[in-house]
Amino acid sequence: MLLVEQLKEQDFSDAEQVLADYIIEHPEQLQVLTTKKLAAITHTNPTSLIRVAKKLGFNGWTDLKEAYLEEWRYLNSHFTTIDANLPFDQKDHLVSIANKVSTLQQNTLQDTLSLVDPESLQLAQQLLLAADEIKVFASQTNALIAQDFVTKMRRINKKVTISSTYDYSTYEAFNSDAKTCAIIISYTGENDAFIDCMDILKKQGASIISLTSIGDNPISTQSDCSLKITTREKLYSKIGNFTSNTSVIYLLNLLYSIVFTAAYDANLERLIQMGRSSDTRTTTLDIIKENY
Repeated sequence: MLLVEQLKEQDFSDAEQVLADYIIEHPEQLQVLTTKKLAAITHTNPTSLIRVAKKLGFNGWTDLKEAYLEEWRYLNSHFTTIDANLPFDQKDHLVSIANKVSTLQQNTLQDTLSLVDPESLQLAQQLLLAADEIKVFASQTNALIAQDFVTKMRRINKKVTISSTYDYSTYEAFNSDAKTCAIIISYTGENDAFIDCMDILKKQGASIISLTSIGDNPISTQSDCSLKITTREKLYSKIGNFTSNTSVIYLLNLLYSIVFTAAYDANLERLIQMGRSSDTRTTTLDIIKENY
């Protein structure tokens, strides 16, 4: 759940509610107001700020302020001209639709990149490289998207499988150990079946990398490493999963790339050798002809 949603739903005292309402309605002011000035404007006591922060799970007002501003900046960046749910309408010409979908894809990539934390990325690389087996837990479209990731990883001799059927996912979780790294993909981060799998995976000693939406959710908070999917789409009132699909593809390509680069020369040579021996395609186009 987003912080702005928690502020709306939390049970506050009257004074705390005044503060919460001001924070929701004037987020831009938090960047310039001191604690004393904010308390004065809202006719409250500075200690009320601390109580609001504590109720939301933060150590103090500064921590809440920084987290809230980071969330606010994200929600107000990148997608300023294109609606992720309805990027075009029935009056748009075909060329206009083409341009809008292109803009949407570019916005999504920049949006996802802005959510990538360098420390989380380094941890993800360590977990993947330390694993003897990598298991992807995903359902429906995400499982289809992940198949390309599996193919790429297998080409560089990494043992990777997909578990997309819920009952089967439980079996795969039980058949894991300390040398297993699980990648769980869930847009909401609240998939009950995968939450159950996480409990099993943890008992088996497996490490977990999650790909979920922003905000607090059970899957991201319980994983060892959390990467964020661009979070702009409603669950079903949308034309298509344009942004979430693009974001998942990018993140999986990123995970593959950070594994590849750990043994760059050896992996590249392996791909070239496999291509020489098995790729029988021919072409008359110089731009795609192989020189090896």
